Amino acid sequence: MNVENKVVIIPFSVDLKEPIKTLNLEWLKKYFRVEPKDEIVLSDPQGQIIDKGGMIFYAQYNEVIVGTVSLLRIENTTFELSKMAVQDGVQGLGIGKKLILHCLAIAKEKGIEKLILYSNRKLLPAIHLYEKYGFLEVPLEGGVYERADIKMERTIHY
Repeated sequence: MNVENKVVIIPFSVDLKEPIKTLNLEWLKKYFRVEPKDEIVLSDPQGQIIDKGGMIFYAQYNEVIVGTVSLLRIENTTFELSKMAVQDGVQGLGIGKKLILHCLAIAKEKGIEKLILYSNRKLLPAIHLYEKYGFLEVPLEGGVYERADIKMERTIHY
């Protein structure tokens, strides 16, 4: 049985508020820096994501949370795929793929029409993953994240 089949995607709960912060801080510190906006959102995922109509999911492997992704509500039918992180040591095992597929399924189930995301071109494996699942580059507006040098979006087809 491969790793991907042993990974379970679970929703956010109040007792699981820390993994979104620890997983994201790990990769932010490794590749970039923690921006004030990151600190605000990651310190209060309930208030900053869930209470604003968004969703947070975790990838659980061998009873340990090893990945996370969020869908932040921009408007009723547009959400930002955000705060995606997979723990060092388990990257490359298909966990990111499973998180994206889960988000696409949830988007379809909830009537979301468009997903957007912001990334950085130096994160080549992530960019390739997004492209593989139908995300296309669109013009990037300024002022969202200092580290963002690419914006991508995907229309959800029904």
